[in-house]
Amino acid sequence: MRRIALIASICLLCVTAGFAQKKGSAEDQIKAVFQITADGWNTGDLSKYLYAYVPEATEMLATGPAGGVEVIEKTMKDGFWKTGRPLQQLRYEHLVVRMLGKDNALVTGQYILSGAGKPDRTGWFTTVWTHAKQGWRMIHDHS
Repeated sequence: MRRIALIASICLLCVTAGFAQKKGSAEDQIKAVFQITADGWNTGDLSKYLYAYVPEATEMLATGPAGGVEVIEKTMKDGFWKTGRPLQQLRYEHLVVRMLGKDNALVTGQYILSGAGKPDRTGWFTTVWTHAKQGWRMIHDHS
C-alpha cells in the first residue's frame, strides 16, 4: 500500500510540475517551481523540495560554493531536516525574475520560515536558473 501511495504521489508531482512548466511565461513557470519547493518543505517531502535543482546544482556555503544536489540534500538534512522534516513553514516573498537570455534567469527574493511557536526566520537569496529539458531548474542557490 505504501508503494502505491508513493507512486501516486510521484505521478501527481510529475503531472503538476509538467503543467507548471508548460503554462505561462518563464517568470510564471519559475514561480510555480518555487511553489513546488515550498509545498515539499511544508509537507516534509525533501525530494519535492529538491525538485527545483539540476543534479549538478551548486549552493553557497560559509566555506564557498559546493556542488551537486546530494550536497544540497545533506545541507538540508544536517540543518532544517534534522528531525526528518522542518519545524517551520516556508513561503517566498518579493520574487523578482530577471531573464538572462531566453534560457537562463537570475531570481532574487526573500524566504520566510514561520510557525511552530518560534520567531520568524527570514533571509534574502539569489538563485540562477536554466531552462532544461524538464523545464526551469535551479543551477545555483545563494541563500
